[in-house]
Amino acid sequence: MSFGDFKALDDVSLRINKGEFFSLLGPSGCGKTTLLRIIAGFENPDEGLVNIDGIDVLPLEPNKRGVNTVFQSYALFPHLSVFENVAFPLRLRKTAPKAIRAKVGEYLELVQLVDHARKKPSQLSGGQKQRVAIARALINEPSVLLLDEPLSALDAKLRQHMLIELDSIHDKIGITFIYVTHDQQEALSVSDRIAVMNGGKVLQCDSPYEIYENPATEFVARFIGETNLFDASVESVGGGRASLSVPGLGKVLVETAKGPAPGGTAIFTIRPEKIHIDHERPDGGRSDLNVFEGVVEEPIYSGFQSKFFVRCGDATLKVFKQHASYQEEGPDIAWKDRVFVSWSSDDGYIVGPGSDA
Repeated sequence: MSFGDFKALDDVSLRINKGEFFSLLGPSGCGKTTLLRIIAGFENPDEGLVNIDGIDVLPLEPNKRGVNTVFQSYALFPHLSVFENVAFPLRLRKTAPKAIRAKVGEYLELVQLVDHARKKPSQLSGGQKQRVAIARALINEPSVLLLDEPLSALDAKLRQHMLIELDSIHDKIGITFIYVTHDQQEALSVSDRIAVMNGGKVLQCDSPYEIYENPATEFVARFIGETNLFDASVESVGGGRASLSVPGLGKVLVETAKGPAPGGTAIFTIRPEKIHIDHERPDGGRSDLNVFEGVVEEPIYSGFQSKFFVRCGDATLKVFKQHASYQEEGPDIAWKDRVFVSWSSDDGYIVGPGSDA
């Protein structure tokens, strides 16, 4: 899919299961909204097809595809009540008044807005407006609901609350949701599967667990959560484990089923919460343990956790320490303290370069 010389989508192929909560995740300009608009019928791809329930819907008009869209701008009619906004698609279809009353009541109940049925959109909060938009999109009972960054206009706390409600609505009605977002936490929280996109390509399509714990590319590792990333050379591979040489840090062991050949290069990543930090050197009897001595350059207290930037040789490691309880504070680690950081070889990964376009 191209716009002039700009290639918005590059050989994208996805299979989304019926009833799935599926997210398209990536930075602005990565192609996720273009893909959503193609599914909705608002854009035509240069080639390919869009199958919904076994039917190629590309030749069909948007209103014939069994697909509805919820936009971030709500797109409500300001002069109509909540009831009439939700009823609007049914009135277009000339549904009988009695059936309209029953069905609108059902969907207002679903989004918990029965008591607000006679209000105008101007009398509602942002979260309530979005629930009206969702009810209106669902009342035609589409096969697929498309959600284009529907929570981006809300503040952080309301966005989290609405996300839980959206997941609950999906569980109740069971239709396919395709959710576009640039917010990694939103996608990780509610999705059955996530497609991470960048530069018009799908870099990885998998469960939230696999996306976070086993990123396929450097871009996915950087974009999803926080991580430590290092260029490395491969010293040896054997027994399901690779020995890497990381410039400025030293020898690092990593579990790998298909590591690069000795003498090759690799990109190594380890999540900050996987790294243990202490004043004392850990047990040296474990052959799978990576241990480095360093100095705390910057401790940052964040309430539920502390972040430490630890200088080990010529490399800096980011380490997260969770505060499990008030009584169990752990080591009193401060600025300039000499510490030991360690992690198991199976907690780190070798990732591919991917697309950083």
